[in-house]
Amino acid sequence: MAWLVGYPREKITWHPTIDREKCLKCGMCMNCGMNVYDWTEDGPVVARPNQCIVGCNTCANLCMGEAISFPDIKPIREIYKREHIWAKVKKQLEEEGKLKPK
Repeated sequence: MAWLVGYPREKITWHPTIDREKCLKCGMCMNCGMNVYDWTEDGPVVARPNQCIVGCNTCANLCMGEAISFPDIKPIREIYKREHIWAKVKKQLEEEGKLKPK
């Protein structure tokens, strides 16, 4: 996916944090398409944080107990600006033909 275009994912601090006191163990987070979570006897754990797509917070939006949070997006946007990632993403998407009208 064209989210970072060459910028190392491990340099981006973006992954969910679970508040155990709020977690209802509803399992909604286990729908994560990037397989970020593992299920344990105590409920979900963030097992693969760097698999989380930068900017995605769907699991937090759907969490019944509002137990999932993410870092502030502003520092991420600053990295995108500083590293010219937006332009690189657009170029890659154009090359892949994803920005052609149908």
